[in-house]
This record gives sequence, structure tokens and C-alpha cells, in this order.
Amino acid sequence: MALKAVLFDLGDVIMREETEEKIDGVTQRADIYPGMADLLRGLRKRAVPLGLVADTRDGTYRNVLGMHGLLDLFDAFAISDNVGVEKPDRRIFEHALNELGITEADWGAVAMVGNNLARDIRGANALGLIGIWMVWNQRYPCACADEAERPMYQVSTAADLESLLAALDAREDTAVYRFPLPFPWA
Repeated sequence: MALKAVLFDLGDVIMREETEEKIDGVTQRADIYPGMADLLRGLRKRAVPLGLVADTRDGTYRNVLGMHGLLDLFDAFAISDNVGVEKPDRRIFEHALNELGITEADWGAVAMVGNNLARDIRGANALGLIGIWMVWNQRYPCACADEAERPMYQVSTAADLESLLAALDAREDTAVYRFPLPFPWA
């Protein structure tokens, strides 16, 4: 089945958390990871619906995505400050899926890209989404606490993520990205 949508976390998936500049807990500016802007623009150009599912403040995602010209690429925003729950609560994921108009029958064709096994992957797995673990750094635990945190795929560069998403969309072989893989720092 071709991809129906791709959901992204913000911190340490699109935005480099270590570069955040905050005022009163709201990020005013931050860098993004190399290749992520092009990846998001490419998905938008191919008409892949995009959603942001993030445990963050309302202003943070607007400021960061806006400063990089990425805010308008997203079709749905499920932000913990606005939805009232944090990942892995299924309601935050369902909020994004509902905004995208994706019915439960198609949830298995939606990818969730996240860096946190306990929040992003556990939440994605609970809904039957395609869990993609983006591992840029060691900021969060790099071992699954249990099977509910086990991602389907693992990537550590925007180029690998782009290739994986293209393969998923075209229903091509994705075995090279199957979890577990060596870490980029190993």
C-alpha cells in the first residue's frame, strides 16, 4: 500500500534541539538537521500529506518551521500544548490523523518519524502506524524498554529517510532500513 501520509516529531527529528534559543520556554529560533528541509519540500512536491505530532509549545513549532520556510508544508498539527495530551497518548496521533482525513483502515499506511522510542515509536505502534526511528544522537535511550517500543525501521540521515519513504511509497524492498541497525556513532 502506498503511503497515505507521513507524521513527524519536531525536536531532534527536524529541529536540532541543542541549537534552540528560548524565551519563557518557547523556542524563538533553532537550526534544522541537514537535508530535512529538502526532504519535506520533496514530500510536499509529491503531494504526500504531512503532519507534525510534537510535545512542544505552540509558539515553538511556528517559530522554528516558519523561520526555515517549512510551516506551510504541513497539512496537520497535533501539538501537545493545543491537544492537551502528550505522546504516546493515542489521542495526539488521532488528532493528526483526523486532521489529515485518514480513516483507521488506512493507519497502517501512515509513517511516523520520531527520535524517542518511549513516546514516538510506542505511540505509533499502538495505532498500527509505520514506526521509523530517526537516530541523530544519543539524547534519548537507544534501547527498547519492551516490544511496544520496537520500531519497524531505523535511519540516521535525511537521505536515508528519503530513500526509505520513497521505497515504502513505491512498495519496494525496505529490508536495508529494518531495525536494528548499527548506530552512526558506533
